[in-house]
Amino acid sequence: MTLLPPATPLLPLNHREITLLWALRSRCDLGCRYCYFGTIEADRLLPVTEIGKLSHLSRNDLPTDQILAFASTLRGTAVRRVFLAGGEPLNWRPITDLIAVLKDAGLEVVVCTNGIPLNRPTIRQALIDLRVDAVSVSLDSADPVYNDTWRPALNRRDGWHSVVDGVRALLTARSDPALPRVGLYSVITRLNLPDITAVPALAAELGCDYAVPQPISLASDHTLHDELALTPGHAAELAERFAALYAADLPLQLPERSYPDQVGAAVRAPTSVVRGCFGGRTLFFIEPDGTLWDCPSSLKIAATPAARRRSIASADGAALFAPPTGCASDCALFSADCVNMWPLMNFTHDTPTPAVVPAPAALP
Repeated sequence: MTLLPPATPLLPLNHREITLLWALRSRCDLGCRYCYFGTIEADRLLPVTEIGKLSHLSRNDLPTDQILAFASTLRGTAVRRVFLAGGEPLNWRPITDLIAVLKDAGLEVVVCTNGIPLNRPTIRQALIDLRVDAVSVSLDSADPVYNDTWRPALNRRDGWHSVVDGVRALLTARSDPALPRVGLYSVITRLNLPDITAVPALAAELGCDYAVPQPISLASDHTLHDELALTPGHAAELAERFAALYAADLPLQLPERSYPDQVGAAVRAPTSVVRGCFGGRTLFFIEPDGTLWDCPSSLKIAATPAARRRSIASADGAALFAPPTGCASDCALFSADCVNMWPLMNFTHDTPTPAVVPAPAALP
């Protein structure tokens, strides 16, 4: 696509603090059993109607022209970086157009992918040519069998080996080793605790730039909760595994060293208060239908009053993100969702980590 010369001066980088996590509804190559979009089978049986609950099936997605129009208004705003997620964003047909608009606006762009599309030369080259800042690949285990059991390929052919092949191909193709940075994200359940160290070790072996183990976040009524959710009884092993990870001194970037404490807090005391939470201040979440939330936490979304629901449809980024914005306050809805956001906030530079304290017995 043709990009017009910039008309709005950019804010200095140190004045741009906002991170957007932007979910694009797009066909995924995998049928992850704990996908935050749910499963296609469940959506077909019982269409999702709850506010803020994501679904693979919808007729209300924002049209591409409106998505690109909004993205073009982010130039000169307080938005610093955008994480593009899915579904599988690299299977979304206009993805390179959106990346081009965001990069032209002077933003950092991180693509969150299952890794399988990286095997397509045109996709790899587009990410390199557009100077995408990073590509975060989901891989939940160093064990192919475990990974493919919980993240089965819909075509029954692709899987762990396809993901690793895609990562290798991108790392080989980039001529500038600094861009895009490539990393592995892994979902940690009670069944794959050794992958806290094993997946980062694999990432280092492949030549990746970073690795992030993330605790699984499942609602108490999720069908897999009792099988996979982490409990206070896992806190000690979590601490030991994370200590071993940092002690290994791998040649890649890990979340800041306070991160394991946040993981432990989510497991030991899921009802806590985050002092000075970044949700609604420097972090926002965009749904496929264009709804804009103060943060991606399912608890926070459910608690958001109707008067605070906003959309990027026909909106201007400068108006949506003009300070003061969002809730920007202490939050009593701390959960594993929040923990999984900390690595996003510290992706390229260190920022203060909000304090997490136990919540009072009765919240006001």
